[in-house]
Amino acid sequence: MQRELDQKLGVAASTLNRILTGTSRISPEMALRLSKALGRSPESWLAMQSNYDLWQTKQHVKLGKVGKVRLTAA
Repeated sequence: MQRELDQKLGVAASTLNRILTGTSRISPEMALRLSKALGRSPESWLAMQSNYDLWQTKQHVKLGKVGKVRLTAA
């Protein structure tokens, strides 16, 4: 199935493999390709990528020393 998908997307097998293994991100261009080949909107593909990126970041970023800033109206 992966071979058929990379052909339908018009990308190299290695490109699709990097996305599937999480070593490459879904770009806006790839989101358009995925949308046409598989359905869902390009925005939904990019939103899924963004959600994954945020989840990955939460696993590694330490926020213990980050404090809140109180904003006041001028």
